[in-house]
Amino acid sequence: MSDLKQILKLWQQVNCSGEDCVLATIVHVEGSSYRKPGARMLITRSGMRAGTISGGCLEGEVIKQAWWLTENGPLVKAYSTSFEMDDDRPYGLGCGGTVHLLLERRHNAEPFLNELQRAFLAREPLGCAVVLSGAECGRRSVAAVTTRLDSSHLGDHAVEALKSRHSSLHNSGSLWAESIPARTGLFIFGAGDDAKPLVTQASTLGWHITIADGRSHLATRMRFPEADEVLVLDAGSLSSLQPVARDAAVIMTHSYEQDKSILTHLLSADIAYLGVLGPRYRTGDLLREVKADLAASRPQAESNRRQTWNEVHSPVGLDLGGDGPAVIALSIVAQIQGVVSGRLHHDKKDASAPANKSDPITIAG
Repeated sequence: MSDLKQILKLWQQVNCSGEDCVLATIVHVEGSSYRKPGARMLITRSGMRAGTISGGCLEGEVIKQAWWLTENGPLVKAYSTSFEMDDDRPYGLGCGGTVHLLLERRHNAEPFLNELQRAFLAREPLGCAVVLSGAECGRRSVAAVTTRLDSSHLGDHAVEALKSRHSSLHNSGSLWAESIPARTGLFIFGAGDDAKPLVTQASTLGWHITIADGRSHLATRMRFPEADEVLVLDAGSLSSLQPVARDAAVIMTHSYEQDKSILTHLLSADIAYLGVLGPRYRTGDLLREVKADLAASRPQAESNRRQTWNEVHSPVGLDLGGDGPAVIALSIVAQIQGVVSGRLHHDKKDASAPANKSDPITIAG
């Protein structure tokens, strides 16, 4: 389970009980650090904790100090992760950096946590701007796709973070604008046994997982308890599935006709990642048939998809070596994460060229 998913689960408990809590958020890092700005930890008065702000070297110290440090309101506290030989309280990891944490009690963090929960469930991005110093430390503005909570200068920074998808410090470090991406959605078409480890690994990242298959005896909640949605596919349910820009889809039904129908539908979707399980030549055949069908029935629509032919990953996943469903699932999740985060890029190559495992397919035409 991802940090954010854990934090929001604990926040629901805190919200119901009325218990006080402290939200710790990394807003700046100097030097090396295990976690980056935007990492969070929620701690409760009764000692429960969710999320991490380091590899384990800072959490204990922050938990001990958080309550008295925030008695008079939110503040930013700097913690060193350097290993000091003469320190009687060494943190241990020796990352060599300094982590700046915004610490705030429940009454200040509550509106933000509620909005964070709403956006997580709706799978929407957020922009957030927060003051880090002075009498207004902890004052925050949040902007969503459909909502802007205020029209102040702080709100302008929140809107800019939302639009630019970039987090940064402003005003000589006294203001932090954060881009919080939408929760990634993974659509897995195929409910065979090889989909199970893929669901498990994607679930640990907090992705919203949809399993869909035309075989009702396989597409069941009992087989995929970690999935958010389990659907039995027919023509109507396929057309109702609408992935969004940050989403990924993997086709792995092991049925040529079902794969063809799903691929035809997904080529019209503006998604970050589309992969097809199976040999490269098989996916090439599928794409050529889909392209011919679209050209005959909807010439303009086919033309609009021309760029998409180049963005189908097949064989699906990174070439990590090894064999079996678990390794294949790992290679798929790793490739999706790299593509969605913008860290993994591919050169476009023709389908007739010798295939590298991570190359997307190009259909000439």
